[in-house]
Amino acid sequence: MTLRVVLVDDQTLVRTGFRLVLDETDDIEVVGEAADGAQALDVVARTRPDVVLMDVRMPGLDGIEATRRIRSGPHAAKVIILTTFDLDEYVLAGLRAGASGFLLKDALAADLVNAVRVVVAGEAVAAPSVTRRLFAHYLGRSPGPPPADERLAALTGREREILTLITRGLSNAEIAVALSLAESTVKTHLGRILAKLGLRDRVQAVILGYECGLAER
Repeated sequence: MTLRVVLVDDQTLVRTGFRLVLDETDDIEVVGEAADGAQALDVVARTRPDVVLMDVRMPGLDGIEATRRIRSGPHAAKVIILTTFDLDEYVLAGLRAGASGFLLKDALAADLVNAVRVVVAGEAVAAPSVTRRLFAHYLGRSPGPPPADERLAALTGREREILTLITRGLSNAEIAVALSLAESTVKTHLGRILAKLGLRDRVQAVILGYECGLAER
């Protein structure tokens, strides 16, 4: 199966660089490009890609709003946020808007290719430690205690335990070791957690965990 990708960035050189990398693969095809969010919506509607690589700081309609509209639209392509710094204030907003993760613009070619494949497979893009640091930095700046976690009432004790470890940045393999479970069992629990809480992916689970104060327990 060929994975269809749209590139969105207001810098032509950035789009060209990504295209050159992705065109070298056998299973990924760049089907469109856009220089801003408004163009991105048109290109996505026309080409129906599997993944959109989305810059956030663009003139006109920015990448955050474009991400929100793409993810809530009839063709909800996966979105990977492109950023220059891993503690970019716009990244968290993009993740909240429905992006499946983020990628540094100076990422290695192999990381770029892997990111596209990973999000299509339903996973999130970003090392757990980096994701944890990002959320801790920005959510930690919000004044006051975390909101009550009534949203977690539907979870079993084990599911809540696993969500806590996910929030703290552990991978499935690390959680399996910590709880003496098979990694496949952890994946099954994660799927149930997402379904019960109405979440799209692991990134949204981490955001919810931080909002509910699980990282500090």
